[in-house]
Amino acid sequence: MSCARKPLTRPVFIPAYDTEQPGTCLAACRKIARVHRKYAVPGTFFIVGNLLEKEGPEYRSLLDEPELFEIASHTYSHKLLRDQGYVNSPGVSPDQVHDEVFRGKATVEDCFGRECLGLRPGCGFEFGFQGAPRTVAEIAHAGFRYVSSRLWGPHCSVPAPLEQAYTYAADGAPQLWEFPGHGWHENLLKGHNATPGRLLLWPPVYPEMELLHGYVRTPQEEFNVHRFFVDRAVADKVEYVTLIWHPWSLDRFDPQTQMLELLFDYIARQGIGFARFEDLWHARQGAG
Repeated sequence: MSCARKPLTRPVFIPAYDTEQPGTCLAACRKIARVHRKYAVPGTFFIVGNLLEKEGPEYRSLLDEPELFEIASHTYSHKLLRDQGYVNSPGVSPDQVHDEVFRGKATVEDCFGRECLGLRPGCGFEFGFQGAPRTVAEIAHAGFRYVSSRLWGPHCSVPAPLEQAYTYAADGAPQLWEFPGHGWHENLLKGHNATPGRLLLWPPVYPEMELLHGYVRTPQEEFNVHRFFVDRAVADKVEYVTLIWHPWSLDRFDPQTQMLELLFDYIARQGIGFARFEDLWHARQGAG
């Protein structure tokens, strides 16, 4: 199925995957792709360039369905494109930014033989690329149409609120869109990359959300966390909702893909549409 260039319902859910680890991500993506095909759900895979240099034929064999799967860039080697507050690490040099942006896009296009429209930087940032005009210029010059880089709440807390699309006109690139991510980084929900005690904002952005008393323990518990953001997106009548997922982490916690099946089934029963980020970008062009 394809949602491209068709009017999008409000909201749409955009499944997206930060695909960054050799071996483990490929095995997980095989399971994830099966679920997508079972439910006829489109999705976006942000893939690290040097991963495609090692496993590109396998990924192409698995995901080369342009009507179903968008392939976007997760940079060339997952280096930080600007200072990052949560991991407390500085961004790389301007020359390295150029390399990460341009080589990341080129490896996706060389592997899949189609244009790469979108970029998600490693880790993401509280305000995306706002206030970083030089990096924005590199991204726009590379030919990206959108980025999904705003992935944290205030003070690099979680969850990331339901911020909606905007452009980088203030940073010199009115044609470049930002599509923020929402909710919890699911790997943090499970303690796969988390440092306990430094994530939650007080007072919280969503005080009505049930307080987590520890890492989620079951796929049902994870589903309950993600469902909150789907329901809130409907209540707030936003354009889209998307969550921050990592294939290696999803598979480590839930090798039977129970959470994905629960969530896709729930979303479909609510009458919510599914889309890829490229569909959202095309919709914005039509609206303009």
